[in-house]
Amino acid sequence: MDLNNEIDTALLIADDKQIGSSSSTKCYNIVNDKNGRINTHGCVQKGFFSMVRGHQRAPSGSREFKEVMKRDALLRLQGDLDLIVQSAPDAARDVVDKQMSAFSRLFDRFLRETGPSVYWDQIQKLPEGAVRNYATLPEPTTEHIHEMLDKLIVVKLNGGLGTSMGCHGPKSVIPVRRDLTFLDLTVHLLEHLNKTYKANVPLVLMNSFNTDDDTQKIIRKYKGLQVEIYTFNQSCFPRVAKETLLPVSHTFNIDSKLEAWYPPGHGDFYDSFHCSGLLQKFIQQGREYCFISNIDNLGATVDLNILNLLLDEKSKQPEFVMEVTDKTKADVKGGTLIQYENKLRLLEIAQVPKDHLDDFKSVKTFKFFNTNNLWIKLDAIQRVIDQGSLNMEVIVNHKSLENNLNVIQLETAVGAAMKCFNNGFGINVPRSRFLPVKKTSDLMLVMSNLYHLKSGSLIMSPQRMFPTTPHVKLGDNHFSKVRDFLSRFANIPDILELDHLTVSGDVTFGKNVSLRGTVIIIANHGDRIDIPSGAILENKIVSGNLRILDH
Repeated sequence: MDLNNEIDTALLIADDKQIGSSSSTKCYNIVNDKNGRINTHGCVQKGFFSMVRGHQRAPSGSREFKEVMKRDALLRLQGDLDLIVQSAPDAARDVVDKQMSAFSRLFDRFLRETGPSVYWDQIQKLPEGAVRNYATLPEPTTEHIHEMLDKLIVVKLNGGLGTSMGCHGPKSVIPVRRDLTFLDLTVHLLEHLNKTYKANVPLVLMNSFNTDDDTQKIIRKYKGLQVEIYTFNQSCFPRVAKETLLPVSHTFNIDSKLEAWYPPGHGDFYDSFHCSGLLQKFIQQGREYCFISNIDNLGATVDLNILNLLLDEKSKQPEFVMEVTDKTKADVKGGTLIQYENKLRLLEIAQVPKDHLDDFKSVKTFKFFNTNNLWIKLDAIQRVIDQGSLNMEVIVNHKSLENNLNVIQLETAVGAAMKCFNNGFGINVPRSRFLPVKKTSDLMLVMSNLYHLKSGSLIMSPQRMFPTTPHVKLGDNHFSKVRDFLSRFANIPDILELDHLTVSGDVTFGKNVSLRGTVIIIANHGDRIDIPSGAILENKIVSGNLRILDH
């Protein structure tokens, strides 16, 4: 990711704004505290910069000039972060201080990253064994499974809201099947596993400040089940104004200015999990691996064959395993595995130079994409944190607040840490292990007769002739929100023989509709199409106006 121009522009604007402010003085002594955070001590008067600062440090060239500006940007930010820490309640101040320290380090990396994170011509061919075939994995013996499960914890990334689908609260509480939510299905599946093998695999939820309160209330209903549930919160980072590179909020009163804060992506898992104390707790219990996945991926279940491979004493125990699956034309933007600088690592589309985007999207060149189902060794997480060797690419996410203020939020991805671990590899798993619900089109699939529910797990119907799911596109204006989506179906159509469905405009479906092959239904502006109950549409294009009225 080439951030040079963006950072330079922001620094010049910020620097110009500060120099143009009223006269001020500030003298710094720069030290590093025990957390590796830059602290400033000295005398502070109004503003951040001395007008004579430029005479004291005259850069000899543009490179040095940029370095000076970057240092100043970090110092300015640190001053605001110190104010945020001081404003935090006494009971929360230590936690807030650690989080602001982590944000300061992330911001420093954002400033210092120069040039693309990947040089395209230096990408190496995947070595033999870098991606293993799931079909070759041996099944564990029944008597061995209980012992295996004692080594495992399951982590679900539960920080997201359901706002993109028109729902309030955590996305994990959206009903997806028989009024069961993502969280219900996760708990049900894990309880079934524990009961079947007389095991005690705990469920760990990584919440955000957006989802924690609601999640804590919801998990009370699982108290009588055979699943131990733990929660911890990922960090709460300040959004930064794009022009000034300073935090939007100067106090830690999140509720009063909620849009000034954000959860910094699932790459924050490692630090937050460590700071929660749960990492050390599970290591002391003798747990060896965590299985991490998104809460909305209904295909991400505990796989005993993969766990058996990880724990096989004959093999050198891997520290990081990523589940990948075959890329299709619908997955061209998904991250993929590459060999780079003799290390296996994740390549995201944001890191790809513009002139190589077509190469990245090529199904022939990059055959797999990341499902974000990860198996990571717990003591290895402890090691990379202790060594300070955890290094993930910074993702810059642009946002615009309600007052039209342009801000940036800095994030990292959990899979990007792969290069920091030893003996990592990918496993090419069946597509059934990647069943995310990001849009109502995905919801239509999981609610349909394409799947049946078994002990919390969605199993594709054996009547489906193809292993792949249909490609469904529903119009945003009428179908993007869950409530609107549900109001347009008397019940979900039979799609066992469907290949492709496109629906656009004001369209409704009656009961027991069957869709087969390729079906395209388009209602133009001002028109409405009602698909009658019992209709069978096979390789049809329906357009115009079709109203079914009660007589």
